[in-house]
Order: sequence, then structure tokens, then C-alpha cells
Amino acid sequence: MRYAHAILILAAVMAPGNAAAQGENPPGQDATILVQGQRDRASNWLQAETDHVVVISNGGEKELAHIAHDLERLHFLLSVLLGRIDKPDGTRKLRVTLVGDGAEFDAMALRNLRYSPGPYSRAFPGPAYYDPREDGAVFAASRFDQKAVIEQGQDLAGILPDLVRATTPAATEAPGAAAANPGAGSTLPASAIARFGRDDPFAIAVNERAVPISAEGRILAGYARHFLLTYFPHAYPRWYVDGFGELFATLATQGDGRMEYGRAPQGYRKVLDRYRRYPAADIVTGRYLADRDVGERWTPFHAWALTHLLFFSNERKGQLRAYLATIAAGGSMEKAAAAFGDLGKLQDELVAYDRGKLPFEQMSYPAERAAEPIVRRLSEGEAAFVKGRLELGARLAIPPASADPKADRQRTAAIARREDWLKDLRRDAARYSANRDAQLLLAEAECRSGNMPECATASARVLAIAPGNGDALAWQGIAQAGIALAAPANERAGRLKAARITIARANRADSESPLPLLAYYRSFAAAGETAPDVAVEGLMKAVDTVPAAPGPRLLLGEALAKRGNTAAARNALIPVANGPYETPEAAPARTLLSGLAQ
Repeated sequence: MRYAHAILILAAVMAPGNAAAQGENPPGQDATILVQGQRDRASNWLQAETDHVVVISNGGEKELAHIAHDLERLHFLLSVLLGRIDKPDGTRKLRVTLVGDGAEFDAMALRNLRYSPGPYSRAFPGPAYYDPREDGAVFAASRFDQKAVIEQGQDLAGILPDLVRATTPAATEAPGAAAANPGAGSTLPASAIARFGRDDPFAIAVNERAVPISAEGRILAGYARHFLLTYFPHAYPRWYVDGFGELFATLATQGDGRMEYGRAPQGYRKVLDRYRRYPAADIVTGRYLADRDVGERWTPFHAWALTHLLFFSNERKGQLRAYLATIAAGGSMEKAAAAFGDLGKLQDELVAYDRGKLPFEQMSYPAERAAEPIVRRLSEGEAAFVKGRLELGARLAIPPASADPKADRQRTAAIARREDWLKDLRRDAARYSANRDAQLLLAEAECRSGNMPECATASARVLAIAPGNGDALAWQGIAQAGIALAAPANERAGRLKAARITIARANRADSESPLPLLAYYRSFAAAGETAPDVAVEGLMKAVDTVPAAPGPRLLLGEALAKRGNTAAARNALIPVANGPYETPEAAPARTLLSGLAQ
């Protein structure tokens, strides 16, 4: 929702823009950054920033700049296709983090709470990490290509010992016999062969059938999904959001002014030959989500095919719009599927579509509409907390209390893991005591864990480093409000007033940040007080700033429902309650939605 004027808690003072990007150090100069009297050396992490994304990577600069530029090109393409060219845009930039190989990515244990594509065949690599957080969405993926093994082969490392034994001279053969007869075979003992592993040169599968999974394709697909959920925030069926991302995973650019989209992914025919087509009727009605065996027949390539057909067919495109409109209004997928008519005919059309020549589109564009990114190198202090910023979302999530013993044990274990992670974060933040980002991350982690005095201390350290920092003021105000709510009743009102003054300062320091707007509203809701109109208007602006985030939408739905604005409350809640992926906010949204008068 948009308004004619910006909502501010107090009269806003626009925050200063970002400092100019740092370039490479001239030869002979020390590659360090001075931070409050301490030297912080440059790291091997780089950041590339465009108008709509911030991409961080520990890989090469050329690779990083290429990916960031392609994401900006994709943003422009999607804006053209979906009618958003030159529209006002007050949303937060997507923060993309690219890490090394799969092992490095897996080591972070990034548990997706608000993103669960598929379910797909186990042959396909696990999903990337995406979290539409209330202060801005984050996305993370490996920067290395992978593969989907659709038919296992014979592992060469497994059969090699037998081959060696068959060609190794007998133990009774005279020493040096093999050297005299090189053709007789290797003298490498079988015990050495047994030490070969998957990373060894011999870890090769024979007769394996696999298809490549491009790292950049996963990143492009992730951005396309984020674009859809951010700029068109409605309830969608999961298969469509998945397929929409896959549709743009094969974006290709030529020079500075041409790009194409819609080509079939590499290995497409091979995958469809291997997996039987899942019934289209079960997909569009959502029945596939209850099928435990769906993963044996449903893949990202199948999601691409169904979306591609509906997106490129002039006749089906109108049906797709009607289908999506019904779901966006709160209708069931079963009801919406009537827009496609005879679903048997849709299935036949999809099978025939696979056998034909699949269309794709090319377009030319002014190169300046997707400018090159600005690249800078992160300091060691900044880089030390790149992964922690990602991990925070999963590490701090605690299951709700439950009377079920198993659920209670899981909750206890989650709390223990959170405390261990916080302990490590506190230690690392102490090492970088003069680093703003380190202390900001710690302040956020403490506040989100309910440790309000510790959050206040960490935010105070940030303000000593960077006076007037908007995020630090927001966390300080949140901590003050939490402390106020735990104070004696006769002190509560005064302490809450002081907290709101701090939150208002945060809003003035950065009028575009959703954090102070959310904190201001929550200071009333948590105290059981009726929030003033300006606080609800602030919620509206926060939702506009992070449209894909379910948390602010749930808060807005609750606020509007309390005011008796049922229609607006439903509009806020439906994308959360009926969204493509089950989130922690979905069940409360459904409960609230069910209690609203139709």
C-alpha cells in the first residue's frame, strides 16, 4: 500500500548517503582501514552494490561483478515484463551472500524458516537460503556449480582396488619385477587405494547420468522469486513461485545491450525422460503437497515446464491471471484451478509442449538502465560477521512452548544451541570491540533473544563508535522498551516514554528503515496499550519497505482488525496465511483471518 506522504514518527531528517566505494590500495600502501584508532586489515571478501542488490562474495572480483550486474539486468527485465518500469521504489535492497563450495555453505547450517521450494526429487541439490526478514530480505547460496545425479553410476573409487589387485604383481614375484615390466601394472598396495575419498582424482562415477545445476542460475532464480514476492506481494501457489524463479534462471546476456530469457535449462530433456510427468491437475489444485511420493516425479525442471507453458501461451496466460487472482483474493487452489478449464487437456498440452520447439525471447535495452556495480573490499572486521548475519535468523528461532514432551525437548535443545551461538558471537564481538558492524550484530542478537540489558550495552557501544547511528538507536530503544515492560508498574510509563523518544530519534536518523517503525508500534502492543494512528501508519510504511516479510504484515493485520477495518486486515493477512511457503507467521495469520467477518 502506498500513501501520498511519508510517515514519520517525528519530523524526519534524511540520513546521509553511503560513503563512496573504496577502491584497490595503491601499490606499496598498507591494505588496512583505520577504525577508531585500530587498524582493520582488508579481507578476502568483496561487496558489489547496484541500485537493487548488495552482493557479497569471498570469490573473485570479476565473478562477483558479473553476477551483481546480471541481477540488476534481471531486475530491469522483470520490471519491463511486469509493468514496473520507472515506478517509485522504496523497498530495501536484497542482500545476497555467495560462499564457497557446498561444504562451506552447509557448515553454516542455515535452516530455512520462510522458504521451502518443491518438494523436489532428492537428486537435486538442497535449496539456497532465503529469509524475507523484517529489516530486509537476505539470500545466500554457494558460488560453485553443482549437479543433479538422476541415475547413479558405478563409483570408480569403489572398484579401483579390485582393478589394482588384478594388475599388481604377486607378492611372491621378485622385487623390481614391475619396474622391469612397466606394463605389468601398479605396485600401489590395496591399503593405499582404500584411503581414496570423494575428493580424490579417482572419485569418478562410470555410466552416471547427471545434469548441471548452474550456481548463477540458482542466484538468478532466487532473485526472480524475491522480485515477485516483493513488488507483487500476494498469496501465490508454491509451484508458481518456484517455477517463476526457474523461468529466469537461464537468463543470458550478450554484450551491454541484449539479453534473452525462457530457454530450457541444460539437461531438460534428460530429466523429463528420467522422471514421469506428475499430473498437472494435482499441481494446480495443490494436491501434490500432500503426496509423500511427489519427490519421485516433481523437479525444478517440471516446475519450469508448467510455468513456461502458461507464461508463453497467449490463451493460457489469461487463464493463469484468473487463477492467481482467485488465490490472491483468498480462494482455494482447487477453486482457482477452474480457470484452466479441462485439466486433462492441460495435461495433454503440457506433454505435447515438451516434444515441440520451446520458445524463448530476446530483447535489447539501453545499457545505462542496468549499470555496472560498485565494488569494494570488506575489512576483516566486516568480513568476520558476514556469516553471523546470515546465521542469526536460524540460530535465534525458538519453537513455541508445548505440552508435548518431544516438542518440549526440541525447544530446550534450540535454546541451548542459541545460547552456544550467542556465547561465540559475544567472544568474536569482543575481539572487534571498535567495529560498528560487530557490535550492531551483537545488539540485534541480544534484543531478538530477549536479553534487553545486554542489547542496551551493545547498542551503546555502537553509538560510541558511530554517534547517531539509526540502527543502534533503534536497538537501544527496543532494549529500553523491553526493560520498561519488566520494571515495576509505577516506573513503566516513564520508562516507555523514554524508550519511544529513543525510537523516534532512530526514525529521524534513518527515515527509510523499518526497524524504528516496527519498534514504535510494538512498544504499545507489548504494553497492552492502544497504538496511536501514527504508529499504525508507521506499520503501513514498514510493510511497503519490506513487502515480502510476513512479520510486519501480521502486525498490520492485527492492528487493522482491532480497529474494525476488516477488508484492509484481510488484504494484509492473506499473503501471510496463504503464501507459497509455510512460515512461523502463517498459522497465527490463519487464526486471525478465520475470525474476521466476511
